[in-house]
Amino acid sequence: MTRLLTLVLVLVIVAAAAAATSALAHGDASCSGAQLKGTFNVVRGSAGAGNITYKLVLKNASTHMCTLTGLPDGRLLGKTGKALPTHVRAASPGMLTAILVRLAPGKTTFATARFSPDVPGPGEPTAGKKCEPTAWWFRVTGQGGGTTKVKVGPPTPVCEHGQLLFSGYSQKG
Repeated sequence: MTRLLTLVLVLVIVAAAAAATSALAHGDASCSGAQLKGTFNVVRGSAGAGNITYKLVLKNASTHMCTLTGLPDGRLLGKTGKALPTHVRAASPGMLTAILVRLAPGKTTFATARFSPDVPGPGEPTAGKKCEPTAWWFRVTGQGGGTTKVKVGPPTPVCEHGQLLFSGYSQKG
């Protein structure tokens, strides 16, 4: 039985190594921040009930295929680049189906973020002030390491301590 278990384990390791080698041979490394350029702009007509939606669009600006999956990872930044409170969460916790987005050179992916620009969360100012400082940039961390900085258009505060309810990366829509 031990010999059979060892053989099965070896076969699993060999299969995993072959799959990893195949993925690398096809250029399916995770996108690095240096490979990506993008925008983070308001979706027209999306404002309502104290919330608004912005669309993060990332383009593979490199000459190599790369992949992204799951939720964007990033940090809101002020006008001078100072880090602001940021909490990226799934828009539909427990219901997110992450897909592997393969980005050929010049191709794009996107994810949407819903948030409140003007309804304060617990512990935020409620009278005469913005809930949080205005975000001018979103620094996206590539899944292959490194970052890229995208402009927030138009610049906006993100209340509830920078809570962004993101969809997963997609190429449809």
